Amino acid sequence: MTISMYQASAPQFLRALESLSAILKKGEHLGDALAEARLAPDMLTLAGQIQRATDSAKGCMARLADIPVPSFPDTEKTLAELQVRIAKTVDFIKSVPAGQIDGSENVPVSLSAGPRELKFTGEGYLLSFALPNFYFHITTAYAILRHKGVEIGKRDYLGRLALAA
Repeated sequence: MTISMYQASAPQFLRALESLSAILKKGEHLGDALAEARLAPDMLTLAGQIQRATDSAKGCMARLADIPVPSFPDTEKTLAELQVRIAKTVDFIKSVPAGQIDGSENVPVSLSAGPRELKFTGEGYLLSFALPNFYFHITTAYAILRHKGVEIGKRDYLGRLALAA
């Protein structure tokens, strides 16, 4: 059995964003100062990690579907605002039909990374850049929450599993 580009992208983004929203909710009792927490001085804050994770997901879906990438200003300062950003990203991902993603394995995808232009095929972009970058930021957000005392564990990070019937 083969897996489609849509199956390899949208459900993965949606599951992880659902888990991120749930673990963020578990930290609400710590207050909005949590949004500015970080693991190390040279790393992004929790808000920055969530902004980059959502940017990775919506950017990937848009690039593979060959539609404009939605622009969200990085202005979130509260946990509630971060939840809204996650929800907007989920809504966008759900709005992209599978047919616009499937068959995008060989579409050219170009991004600017500082002074460099990165050129990928759709499959290379999804598997070697978009998903790893997305999971890096999701994992770092999880680590910040855990470091700040939010009672979460591996099951919270993994979220809903795709178990066989």
